[in-house]
Amino acid sequence: MWSPYQLSIAVGMVITGSINTLATKWADKQSAPGPQGTNHIFDHPFLQAVGMFVGEFSCLLVFKIWYYWHKYRKNEMNFGNQNFSPVLFLGPALCDMTGTSLMYIGLNYTYASSFQMLRGAIIVFTALLSVAFLGSVIKRRAWFGIFLTIIGLALVGISDIVFSSSDEYGPNEILTGDLIILIAQIISGVQMVVEEKFVNGKDIHPLQAVGWEGFFGMTILGVLLIPMYYIPAGEFSGNPRGVLEDALDGLYQIGQNSTLAIAQIGSICSIAFFNFFGISVTKELSATTRMVLDSIRTLVIWGVSLAVQWEAFQWLQVVGFAILICGTGIYNNLIPIPCLNSTSPNVLEVNQPEEEDKSSNENTPLLYNTQEKA
Repeated sequence: MWSPYQLSIAVGMVITGSINTLATKWADKQSAPGPQGTNHIFDHPFLQAVGMFVGEFSCLLVFKIWYYWHKYRKNEMNFGNQNFSPVLFLGPALCDMTGTSLMYIGLNYTYASSFQMLRGAIIVFTALLSVAFLGSVIKRRAWFGIFLTIIGLALVGISDIVFSSSDEYGPNEILTGDLIILIAQIISGVQMVVEEKFVNGKDIHPLQAVGWEGFFGMTILGVLLIPMYYIPAGEFSGNPRGVLEDALDGLYQIGQNSTLAIAQIGSICSIAFFNFFGISVTKELSATTRMVLDSIRTLVIWGVSLAVQWEAFQWLQVVGFAILICGTGIYNNLIPIPCLNSTSPNVLEVNQPEEEDKSSNENTPLLYNTQEKA
């Protein structure tokens, strides 16, 4: 039986993780006047990504307050390794920044539930990249899990495109959004491999790891917003000026629409709390429990999306999600397949990404076994 504290952090993880994706999608559906006075949809994925990194950076501030408070009181606490160069997180942060920005772009063109389900593709890409660059060897059981994951992802994508009844998205838009999200998972897989190679084993507290990646992502992408303000993007752009990102337009819209402001604040705050609850779940329960809770989070996002009529119910999506969950469970050895388990001592297990969202993005780095992007 779980204690009341364990139950509260598990529920907190599901709620805050769900809020993060739903708040971001809610913001995408809002409209408000820009500086020119014209009312238009809020379409600012790079600005939203900066907001997510601000939420992650707050984890570092919380850690520093916690660290110096206990140091001042001379309490014996395990704060992890403090003798490391923060530049260690620059590479993962660049991958995180690119992947998160792409995921927010993709979310503009597809459904929130599909966005969450398609992020399961990170298992496939992380495993393949681990084999290619880390020399990992994948067991037959894990290969079977990857195969089922691919089948599940394909069914989710087909249900989006073929059986879509939405007036908001056309088949081409949904296909574009789904493909962008899948491309983002490739970059997130690269991030996992980079962290595996250069960061793992450093004994760095997860709040610090999340916070430093948030700092670099916030700083670099924040600076990049300046040239993006002048780069023409044509039809790719969703803002009136037709540039890659008009941060001033986005900030002005947030100031003009209280609902939009609430959605953005909810997205920023939820990613910080989500990381806290996720870390707590991993420590108090297990990373496996966290993966199960993450599946529940996907169901919550899907249920809310159906309830508010952001999307229509599709049986094929149910089948695809069920197969996706089975594939993930088999890959992570939650669902035992005795006939596929290797008995050879020379067969190594690939490092398994037990969590999803920089995110994550959301999110956030799976191979720390303690954090995630929503």
